[in-house]
Amino acid sequence: MKILVMKGKKKIRAYYPSSEKVYIKGDINKIMVGMRKIKLSDTVTIDEDGMEIRKKNNPVVIYDTSGPYSDPKITTEIEAGISRIREVWSAHRKDILQQNSRSNHSTPISFPLPQLPYRAKEGKNITQMFYAKRRIITPEMEYVAIRENQQIEDLDLKSYITPEFVRKEVAAGRAIIPANINHPEAEPMIIGKKFLVKITSLIDYSQASSTIETKVENVIENCLWGSDTLMDIYTGSHIHEHREWIIRNSPVPIGAVPIYQALEKVNGQAEELNWNIYRDTLIEQAEQGVDYVTIHAAMLRKQADMLLPRLSGIVSMGGLIIAQWMSHHKKENFLFTHFAEICEILKAYDVAISIGDGLCSGSIYDANDSAQYSELRTLSKLIDTAWDQYVQVMTEGSGHTPMNKIPEYIKEQQYAAHGAPFYSFGPITTDITPANDHITSAIGAALSAWHGSSMIGCITPGRNHILANKIAAHAADLAKGHPGAQVRDNAISKAHFESRFKDQNNLSL
Repeated sequence: MKILVMKGKKKIRAYYPSSEKVYIKGDINKIMVGMRKIKLSDTVTIDEDGMEIRKKNNPVVIYDTSGPYSDPKITTEIEAGISRIREVWSAHRKDILQQNSRSNHSTPISFPLPQLPYRAKEGKNITQMFYAKRRIITPEMEYVAIRENQQIEDLDLKSYITPEFVRKEVAAGRAIIPANINHPEAEPMIIGKKFLVKITSLIDYSQASSTIETKVENVIENCLWGSDTLMDIYTGSHIHEHREWIIRNSPVPIGAVPIYQALEKVNGQAEELNWNIYRDTLIEQAEQGVDYVTIHAAMLRKQADMLLPRLSGIVSMGGLIIAQWMSHHKKENFLFTHFAEICEILKAYDVAISIGDGLCSGSIYDANDSAQYSELRTLSKLIDTAWDQYVQVMTEGSGHTPMNKIPEYIKEQQYAAHGAPFYSFGPITTDITPANDHITSAIGAALSAWHGSSMIGCITPGRNHILANKIAAHAADLAKGHPGAQVRDNAISKAHFESRFKDQNNLSL
């Protein structure tokens, strides 16, 4: 892959070798689903008379997260953002309204083309889960069905993934489509264990990415490398400002942790946090276009004593913030006590919830301990509360876990979460290679995804970490027998056997 950045005009375009951007039309809704078609050279053999015989090889169509950046017909400019492809879909449903302004507590932004936010009309529910339970196949549902199948029907292969199947999985809560109506630039994707395993990567806020322009470029590069979603875990200043530029230029869903931005508002003093500050932050992020939010609501006061035998205590930043707040105020976690109100806010924008694992294990020694399982048991109540309001929800885990304990944890998680999608960072399978955690976490991620994780997360930013997780995700897709997962493997193996090394390279991750 080659990335061309035209700095003067702040334009970005990507080139994949021997590839073509193609669009597949929907049958139910007026949609165009972008994919990447990899063209292959002919198979060449020599007959007994010494004559050259050529046989064409079918192109391979693959899932594409690059959005408009790999389409040579589309010009993208960072200061303008990318096309708002889903805006018309939401408008046609006639159950949303555009606000006259952002909330009074929203931070001013410098993005040249700011958009006024949408929200549900009074008394209306606009979540994908709500529509699914009403037996409505939305454009988002049809979009992900087409996208998941990667045109395998052209190869006479069959798939169980239809728009109706997608609708049923979303209705049952076994899959989510994170698609905030205020992030219409994002191409719909689905997270659920009966679909392709997805990966999420971290936005790089290192010194090397200090300007807004370089942050946006990093986001785009992550999408071009194959990230299905991006996680914004920045804890410094100007969080809201940076995220506006990121969302307006991102073709994939964006996740965030509201407690981090709320902490910035109280100058890093966790004990100064309160429900009102958090609520305002949540509304800011929903209006801005964050597609899913991590909320550490399953961490309770009673779990404090369970941490005493631990070697590594609490390693989750969100968990540490909540623990410090509960210890200072001697009160229950306000994210738990206000969870119904959180759902009430988020359903107005169709923001999905990722219930954070504040007590994830920070060492192999602490894996699958009573604290972790106690947090898991709290999930059931929270998920029921979310589903009562048709809010889409997934859960997070699981920290440092040896390979033999991963299946046990996944099984317990699936039971406690009523089958809601599981989103795992790793787990890291050994503590002895801190400088190579992209390898140890990818090992755990592959096993975790095979046993039921729907999305796996990079532990740290960077291309190598993304590629390691892409490998883990694809290995799990093969093990699960996802429709069409083996098409690319077969094509690259055939190219290797026939010494078509250029094709082999073009088919590689």
